[in-house]
Amino acid sequence: MTILNTSFKTPYQTAPFSKIKNEDYLPAFLQAIKEAKAEIDAITNNSEAPSFENTIEALDFSGERLDRISSIFFNLNSAETNDEIQKIAQEVSPLLSEFSNDITLNKSLFKRVKVVYDTKDALDLTTEQKTLLDKKYKGFSRNGANLTDDKKTRLREIDKKSSQLKLKFGENVLAETNAFEMHLTNEEDLAGLPEGAKEAAQQLAEAQEKKGWLITLDYPSYIPFMTYATNRELRKKLAIAAGTKAFKGNELDNQDNVLQIAKLRHERANLLGYKTHAHFVLEERMAKKPETVQHFLNELLEKAKPAAEREFKNLEDFAKDSDGIDQLQKWDGSYYSEKLKQKLFSLDDEQLKPYFKLENVIDGAFTIAERLYDLKFEEIDTIDKYHEDVLTYKVTDLKGNLVSIFYADFFPRAGKRNGAWMTVYKPQFVKNEENSRPHISIVCNFTKPTKSKPSLLTFNEVTTLFHEFGHALHGILANTTYPSLSGTSVFWDFVELPSQVLENWCYEKEALELFATHYETGELIPMELIKKIKASATFHEGMQTLRQISFGLLDMSWHGQDPTSISSVKAHESEVFKNTKLYPDVAENCMSTAFSHIFQGGYSSGYYSYKWAEVLDADAFEYFLEEGVFSKEVAKKFKDHVLSQGGIEDPMTLYKRFRGKEPQPEALLKRAGLI
Repeated sequence: MTILNTSFKTPYQTAPFSKIKNEDYLPAFLQAIKEAKAEIDAITNNSEAPSFENTIEALDFSGERLDRISSIFFNLNSAETNDEIQKIAQEVSPLLSEFSNDITLNKSLFKRVKVVYDTKDALDLTTEQKTLLDKKYKGFSRNGANLTDDKKTRLREIDKKSSQLKLKFGENVLAETNAFEMHLTNEEDLAGLPEGAKEAAQQLAEAQEKKGWLITLDYPSYIPFMTYATNRELRKKLAIAAGTKAFKGNELDNQDNVLQIAKLRHERANLLGYKTHAHFVLEERMAKKPETVQHFLNELLEKAKPAAEREFKNLEDFAKDSDGIDQLQKWDGSYYSEKLKQKLFSLDDEQLKPYFKLENVIDGAFTIAERLYDLKFEEIDTIDKYHEDVLTYKVTDLKGNLVSIFYADFFPRAGKRNGAWMTVYKPQFVKNEENSRPHISIVCNFTKPTKSKPSLLTFNEVTTLFHEFGHALHGILANTTYPSLSGTSVFWDFVELPSQVLENWCYEKEALELFATHYETGELIPMELIKKIKASATFHEGMQTLRQISFGLLDMSWHGQDPTSISSVKAHESEVFKNTKLYPDVAENCMSTAFSHIFQGGYSSGYYSYKWAEVLDADAFEYFLEEGVFSKEVAKKFKDHVLSQGGIEDPMTLYKRFRGKEPQPEALLKRAGLI
């Protein structure tokens, strides 16, 4: 069974996807857990006195095989899943949860860790070692090591149940996304839709041997229809379908899962001595406590709400003047926003898309990384991939040394969840004096090529690609000793800085001229279009900010207070959205039941971090603007103090080392046009 060998006999020790069968996973997990337990036992039963090396360091390097198998399996469960994989996930997740508890609730092991922790001032530790020691000690104390036996038993029950509920939540959302399709046979129903979107819809129908056109809830199908289709009733149908995901009272309904997850998280936090789940989570974030997050969101709300209400009133007036729309609804927002943007800036996505051929945008991102960080990206076909759409690259420095392996997976398919994300197949670390380099992946859902056109990206898709590539650079340039502190293993409200800061290059003339060329003529994007992109960058920024704040407040409402009295997911949500609502409520719709970020991903009590990181990124990019967007000096500082450092120090310390001062929110408010 190839999967059992962590030192895969493959180029660069990459994952041997094609050689792994689904039936290999469960035995591989069981064997790897057994081995990892033996490694933990060896640390626990070591007759030598506890030291940093034989306890803390040994712990961090334990379970390497289990980690690699987990990363392969769970990444595929997000990007290329099927019923069989989902079934295995339901079996494996409780086992992993149990194993994790076996470590953190191990009294003898915690005793050894505590001995080292209590003598830390007498030890000659590096900054990174001090951080690792602190992290390991907190890993025990924050996860039940000091609990009584009956409470430890309850903690195990909670963790096992939670891991299954999170998986079920995600499976339901994916199944609901795949279950809906709008089959159109009358071409008039596609009025307003760009030719490329029509062709893609026709191709989807052909693939299912149907006549006409298919519109789905996958973003490359959903977004163009909501943005351009003139048929208001069909936009309504599609918007309601998206908004009712896992909220239909059927077997794929997530209401009960939401309530159970929130209540179990709260109970767990209480068991550990914390007031709420948010108090538990935020202790290990830059924000530190829920009050800081609430204050941050409310302060932004105060600045953004007047602007959002002004923008919404203008949009309402525009829709009324254009088409006599008396009441603007959610399914009208994208459509009239696009029309208004075209009117104000003479700019629309269809004008821009020919300049953003996917392959050119990828090359542009690579060129920018080369200019800033001296990296070379070379496409290779010598490593395995899990789907034919996946692109594979070798990343080297200017001397030809391997820096990373990089995977990119850009198109939607039935086995892939919606959205975009960056992930890791193998972390970076230093062991036996060898710097073991990382394997990094980005996964997106962009418009597929059609018979007549290559994949042409909307400007929003361009910024998404740069966003995920920014995360990827954080992983690719990782240069720490310990795997648990490497790459994106940082405080959650710091992790979005590298991704969001890179988006800024999409608006800069010097950067756009590297890749924005017309896919047919090779003509460089006209200066006039670049000016329009910059001018329209803050279009509806107030409304966008209000939307992000509302998501952050919803997250905190589930996790920053006692949720036990909540019986209706919809009623709770409606109450939370009262102060940020612009559009009339849609009774059939509910956001929480498909809010994967907080109920399946790692963003519970952390959704605010997108806006938090925007403060950092606006401030950081201002430094680049002062010195030049391709300033080698500023880029080196960012690489040396942020991108390569992972979580080895408090993020604010790292940020100040790069910037020379704490970030100022004014840069964000100015960029957003809110002041």
